[in-house]
Amino acid sequence: MSPAQPNGETELTRGRHQFETLSSQDVYVGKILALRADEVAMPGGGRARREVVEHLGAVAVVALDEDDQVVLIHQYRYPLGRRLWELPAGLLDVAGEAPVRTAQRELAEEVGLAAEEWSVLVDVASSPGFTDQSERVFLARSLSEVGRPAAEGDEEADLVIRRVPFDAAVRMALDGEIVNAAAVAGLLAAQAVRAGTATLRQASAPWLDRPTRLSQRLHG
Repeated sequence: MSPAQPNGETELTRGRHQFETLSSQDVYVGKILALRADEVAMPGGGRARREVVEHLGAVAVVALDEDDQVVLIHQYRYPLGRRLWELPAGLLDVAGEAPVRTAQRELAEEVGLAAEEWSVLVDVASSPGFTDQSERVFLARSLSEVGRPAAEGDEEADLVIRRVPFDAAVRMALDGEIVNAAAVAGLLAAQAVRAGTATLRQASAPWLDRPTRLSQRLHG
Protein backbone atom coordinates (compact mmCIF):
# COMPACT_ATOMS: atom_id res chain seq x y z
CA MET A 1 0.00 0.00 0.00
CA SER A 2 1.24 3.48 -0.82
CA PRO A 3 2.24 5.56 2.21
CA ALA A 4 -0.43 7.94 3.49
CA GLN A 5 0.17 11.65 3.10
CA PRO A 6 -0.72 14.34 5.68
CA ASN A 7 -3.92 15.19 3.76
CA GLY A 8 -5.02 11.55 3.53
CA GLU A 9 -3.93 11.04 -0.07
CA THR A 10 -1.57 8.31 -1.23
CA GLU A 11 1.39 8.41 -3.58
CA LEU A 12 -0.93 7.14 -6.36
CA THR A 13 -3.51 9.92 -5.96
CA ARG A 14 -1.28 12.93 -5.34
CA GLY A 15 -1.03 15.59 -8.03
CA ARG A 16 1.67 14.88 -10.60
CA HIS A 17 1.63 18.00 -12.77
CA GLN A 18 5.01 19.62 -13.32
CA PHE A 19 4.63 23.37 -12.83
CA GLU A 20 7.22 24.35 -15.43
CA THR A 21 8.41 27.95 -15.55
CA LEU A 22 7.80 29.13 -19.11
CA SER A 23 9.28 32.62 -18.73
CA SER A 24 10.60 34.85 -15.97
CA GLN A 25 11.02 38.62 -15.67
CA ASP A 26 12.77 40.55 -12.91
CA VAL A 27 10.65 43.41 -11.57
CA TYR A 28 12.93 44.58 -8.76
CA VAL A 29 16.18 43.40 -7.15
CA GLY A 30 17.23 44.87 -3.80
CA LYS A 31 19.56 44.04 -0.92
CA ILE A 32 17.19 41.81 1.07
CA LEU A 33 14.51 40.88 -1.45
CA ALA A 34 13.71 40.67 -5.13
CA LEU A 35 10.46 40.48 -7.06
CA ARG A 36 10.07 38.46 -10.23
CA ALA A 37 7.06 37.64 -12.41
CA ASP A 38 6.92 34.12 -13.88
CA GLU A 39 4.63 32.48 -16.42
CA VAL A 40 3.91 28.95 -15.20
CA ALA A 41 2.38 25.93 -16.92
CA MET A 42 -0.90 24.99 -15.21
CA PRO A 43 -2.78 21.66 -15.21
CA GLY A 44 -5.01 21.31 -18.27
CA GLY A 45 -2.66 23.16 -20.61
CA GLY A 46 -3.19 26.71 -19.35
CA ARG A 47 -0.64 29.16 -18.03
CA ALA A 48 -0.70 31.64 -15.16
CA ARG A 49 1.37 34.55 -13.92
CA ARG A 50 2.99 34.07 -10.53
CA GLU A 51 4.63 36.99 -8.76
CA VAL A 52 7.34 35.77 -6.41
CA VAL A 53 9.19 37.68 -3.70
CA GLU A 54 12.66 36.24 -3.27
CA HIS A 55 14.17 36.50 0.21
CA LEU A 56 17.55 35.73 1.74
CA GLY A 57 16.02 33.55 4.45
CA ALA A 58 16.55 34.00 8.17
CA VAL A 59 17.19 32.31 11.49
CA ALA A 60 15.72 32.88 14.94
CA VAL A 61 16.67 31.59 18.38
CA VAL A 62 14.66 30.35 21.36
CA ALA A 63 17.35 31.01 23.98
CA LEU A 64 16.44 29.36 27.30
CA ASP A 65 18.40 30.11 30.47
CA GLU A 66 18.86 28.03 33.62
CA ASP A 67 15.84 29.72 35.22
CA ASP A 68 13.55 28.59 32.38
CA GLN A 69 13.32 32.06 30.93
CA VAL A 70 13.34 32.83 27.22
CA VAL A 71 15.10 35.86 25.78
CA LEU A 72 12.78 38.20 23.85
CA ILE A 73 13.41 41.48 22.10
CA HIS A 74 10.99 44.36 21.56
CA GLN A 75 11.75 45.89 18.16
CA TYR A 76 10.09 48.43 15.88
CA ARG A 77 8.84 46.95 12.61
CA TYR A 78 8.21 49.65 10.04
CA PRO A 79 5.80 47.69 7.77
CA LEU A 80 3.42 47.13 10.71
CA GLY A 81 4.08 50.52 12.24
CA ARG A 82 4.66 49.26 15.77
CA ARG A 83 7.05 47.42 18.06
CA LEU A 84 6.80 43.63 18.25
CA TRP A 85 8.00 41.05 20.75
CA GLU A 86 10.24 38.67 18.86
CA LEU A 87 13.07 36.16 19.23
CA PRO A 88 16.66 37.18 18.50
CA ALA A 89 16.94 36.70 14.73
CA GLY A 90 18.75 37.70 11.59
CA LEU A 91 19.07 37.31 7.85
CA LEU A 92 21.20 34.72 6.08
CA ASP A 93 23.16 37.55 4.50
CA VAL A 94 26.71 36.19 4.75
CA ALA A 95 27.61 34.06 1.73
CA GLY A 96 28.55 30.49 2.63
CA GLU A 97 27.72 30.85 6.33
CA ALA A 98 25.96 27.86 7.91
CA PRO A 99 22.55 28.75 9.41
CA VAL A 100 23.61 27.70 12.92
CA ARG A 101 26.63 30.00 12.66
CA THR A 102 24.35 32.86 11.61
CA ALA A 103 22.14 32.10 14.64
CA GLN A 104 25.17 32.12 16.95
CA ARG A 105 26.36 35.42 15.54
CA GLU A 106 22.93 37.05 15.80
CA LEU A 107 22.46 35.86 19.38
CA ALA A 108 25.73 37.53 20.34
CA GLU A 109 25.12 40.72 18.35
CA GLU A 110 21.50 41.29 19.38
CA VAL A 111 21.45 40.17 23.01
CA GLY A 112 25.09 39.53 24.02
CA LEU A 113 24.76 35.80 24.61
CA ALA A 114 26.48 32.57 23.58
CA ALA A 115 25.16 29.02 24.00
CA GLU A 116 26.83 25.63 24.33
CA GLU A 117 23.88 23.55 23.10
CA TRP A 118 22.23 24.12 19.72
CA SER A 119 19.36 22.20 18.10
CA VAL A 120 16.78 22.81 15.38
CA LEU A 121 13.23 23.37 16.62
CA VAL A 122 11.24 24.13 13.48
CA ASP A 123 11.41 25.48 9.92
CA VAL A 124 8.80 28.03 8.88
CA ALA A 125 7.77 28.98 5.33
CA SER A 126 6.34 32.39 6.17
CA SER A 127 3.92 32.87 3.26
CA PRO A 128 4.57 30.33 0.47
CA GLY A 129 1.76 31.69 -1.69
CA PHE A 130 3.98 34.55 -2.87
CA THR A 131 7.44 34.34 -1.30
CA ASP A 132 10.23 31.78 -0.87
CA GLN A 133 11.04 33.27 2.55
CA SER A 134 11.79 30.54 5.05
CA GLU A 135 13.11 30.77 8.61
CA ARG A 136 14.86 28.18 10.74
CA VAL A 137 14.30 28.44 14.49
CA PHE A 138 16.97 27.04 16.80
CA LEU A 139 16.87 26.11 20.47
CA ALA A 140 19.89 27.42 22.38
CA ARG A 141 20.69 26.29 25.92
CA SER A 142 23.53 26.60 28.45
CA LEU A 143 23.75 30.34 27.94
CA SER A 144 26.62 32.64 28.88
CA GLU A 145 27.17 36.38 28.62
CA VAL A 146 29.58 37.55 25.92
CA GLY A 147 28.86 41.26 25.77
CA ARG A 148 26.68 42.89 23.17
CA PRO A 149 28.40 45.18 20.68
CA ALA A 150 27.11 48.73 20.50
CA ALA A 151 24.21 49.03 18.06
CA GLU A 152 24.57 51.76 15.47
CA GLY A 153 21.54 53.18 13.67
CA ASP A 154 18.53 51.34 12.30
CA GLU A 155 15.88 49.69 14.47
CA GLU A 156 18.37 47.63 16.48
CA ALA A 157 19.67 50.76 18.20
CA ASP A 158 16.24 51.06 19.87
CA LEU A 159 15.44 47.43 20.72
CA VAL A 160 14.66 46.33 24.29
CA ILE A 161 15.84 42.97 25.66
CA ARG A 162 13.84 41.02 28.25
CA ARG A 163 13.98 37.57 29.82
CA VAL A 164 10.46 36.21 30.19
CA PRO A 165 9.34 32.99 31.94
CA PHE A 166 8.87 30.42 29.19
CA ASP A 167 5.25 29.62 30.03
CA ALA A 168 4.43 33.33 30.04
CA ALA A 169 6.02 33.71 26.58
CA VAL A 170 3.86 30.86 25.26
CA ARG A 171 0.78 32.58 26.67
CA MET A 172 1.86 35.80 24.93
CA ALA A 173 1.92 33.92 21.62
CA LEU A 174 -1.51 32.36 22.18
CA ASP A 175 -2.97 35.67 23.38
CA GLY A 176 -1.79 37.56 20.30
CA GLU A 177 0.88 39.57 22.09
CA ILE A 178 3.55 37.80 20.04
CA VAL A 179 2.63 37.68 16.34
CA ASN A 180 5.99 37.25 14.59
CA ALA A 181 5.68 33.93 12.71
CA ALA A 182 9.08 32.52 13.66
CA ALA A 183 8.58 33.49 17.31
CA VAL A 184 5.14 31.89 17.56
CA ALA A 185 6.29 28.72 15.79
CA GLY A 186 9.50 28.51 17.79
CA LEU A 187 7.83 28.93 21.17
CA LEU A 188 5.11 26.38 20.41
CA ALA A 189 7.68 23.94 19.03
CA ALA A 190 9.77 24.33 22.19
CA GLN A 191 6.65 23.70 24.28
CA ALA A 192 6.01 20.47 22.33
CA VAL A 193 9.60 19.35 22.89
CA ARG A 194 9.31 20.06 26.62
CA ALA A 195 6.05 18.08 26.73
CA GLY A 196 7.71 15.10 25.06
CA THR A 197 5.46 15.19 21.98
CA ALA A 198 8.20 16.33 19.59
CA THR A 199 11.93 15.80 19.20
CA LEU A 200 14.78 18.12 18.34
CA ARG A 201 16.90 17.91 15.20
CA GLN A 202 20.64 18.36 14.98
CA ALA A 203 21.83 21.91 14.40
CA SER A 204 23.12 20.88 10.96
CA ALA A 205 19.92 19.06 9.90
CA PRO A 206 18.92 19.40 6.21
CA TRP A 207 16.77 22.43 5.41
CA LEU A 208 14.68 21.60 2.35
CA ASP A 209 13.22 25.05 1.74
CA ARG A 210 16.19 27.24 2.57
CA PRO A 211 16.05 30.12 0.06
CA THR A 212 19.02 30.29 -2.32
CA ARG A 213 17.97 32.25 -5.41
CA LEU A 214 18.44 35.78 -4.06
CA SER A 215 21.75 34.88 -2.42
CA GLN A 216 22.99 33.54 -5.74
CA ARG A 217 21.95 36.80 -7.41
CA LEU A 218 23.81 38.90 -4.88
CA HIS A 219 26.86 36.76 -4.21
CA GLY A 220 27.15 34.63 -7.32
